[in-house]
Amino acid sequence: MRQRLGQVTLADGTSVACASAGAGRPLVYVMGWLTHLELSWEPGAERTFYEELAEGVRLVRYDRAGCGLSAATTRPFSLEFELEQLGAVAATLDEPFDLMGTSMGAPVAAAWAAAHPDTVRRLVLYGGWVRGSELSAPAVRENVLGLIEAHWGLGSDVLTDIFAPDADRATRAGHARYQRACSSAATARALLALSYELDVSAHLAQVRAPTLIVHRTGDRAAPVAQARALSAGIEHSHLALLPGRSHLPYAGDHGELVRTVRRFLGLPVPRRRAEGLTARQREVAELISQGCTNREIAHRLSIDERSAEGHVERILQRLGFRSRAQIAAWFTAQWGVSPPDSPAPGRTR
Repeated sequence: MRQRLGQVTLADGTSVACASAGAGRPLVYVMGWLTHLELSWEPGAERTFYEELAEGVRLVRYDRAGCGLSAATTRPFSLEFELEQLGAVAATLDEPFDLMGTSMGAPVAAAWAAAHPDTVRRLVLYGGWVRGSELSAPAVRENVLGLIEAHWGLGSDVLTDIFAPDADRATRAGHARYQRACSSAATARALLALSYELDVSAHLAQVRAPTLIVHRTGDRAAPVAQARALSAGIEHSHLALLPGRSHLPYAGDHGELVRTVRRFLGLPVPRRRAEGLTARQREVAELISQGCTNREIAHRLSIDERSAEGHVERILQRLGFRSRAQIAAWFTAQWGVSPPDSPAPGRTR
């Protein structure tokens, strides 16, 4: 799937980069804290997540000012500034759109839906909150903000551990580098401070669009109590709680999240399938989900260890993953047990 890059310009001249992928009715996606349209489209779990969402729709994303491909800004970050940027992107569309906000983007999307009910067909809020001040204790918030300001490298590592605890060490290290590439330390601190300041409690009663609130029960960045508060405040809402600890939507079992969102939006839900893997690769993926090493896989399947390693690499490439942990999470989410059209591990064809 190709991504098409562009930009919109705010009234004060601020340039905001935007991107679209897929074709069909628009789905505007308000991303979380730090973003980079190009880096997030590199092969990997994040791109796979967006491509699965974009099947049959036109997925529209943007980098908020100061992040990724968007220009730096001297304006203070605020909910009003967030809504102005979303409004500039929405103005490029000539029809009502589905709106999805994740993490910090969720309260922004809720506030937009409240203020512009005629523009929003359906609303999806993932990993969001009503009051940012309730995400953690004041002392914790100040310590995290101080760490980002004093040592952005260490701060990005700490936040990645919070955002994606289910990912392996290499994946977390890669995401920490990604965060640092998205923005400066000053911008990262200012945007995180804004996320703690956001309070949309006064807006929720004005949301008229059918709304899905989806949240992972073990989310360490946004307590599940905030999802329940969103649901209580929005009259036309459905609360879907999914297992998992990762705050990042594309970490952990993103397949179930995609299916939940697409089902709510009235889009075809992909069947649980092996994503084009061969029978042998499905066997290897199952053994990875059982915690087997390459040597153990080779022994179980009566192949040499180098062949097992090659199968793992091809699975990673085919699925767009970066780690064995992602393969294991994907296989468990897709099948739970051996796929019905795959022989039991160790049986040859």
